[in-house]
Amino acid sequence: MSEKIRYTDEPLGDLKVVPDFLPSPEDLVFRDEGVKVTISLSRRSVEFFKSEARKHNTQYQRMIRRLLDAYAEHHAGRAPAARSTRARYKSSRAG
Repeated sequence: MSEKIRYTDEPLGDLKVVPDFLPSPEDLVFRDEGVKVTISLSRRSVEFFKSEARKHNTQYQRMIRRLLDAYAEHHAGRAPAARSTRARYKSSRAG
């Protein structure tokens, strides 16, 4: 590896310009617009996410946010799920 590289002025042949396909730096730091909410979670869930976050050197809130984003994306555009028996019972009593 100590041998020097010798460059020559030989023709390179047919060259083709490749279009830029890499995202711009601005696209790499893109963040979705956040909305602050207050939510009560079970202690068990919070402890689970805190423990996992420590293992993966990240923030537990970020893990929860990504989980919710993935869930919403997965279910976006689908027909609404059938209502539960409890919801049907409530609506039948109301009417």
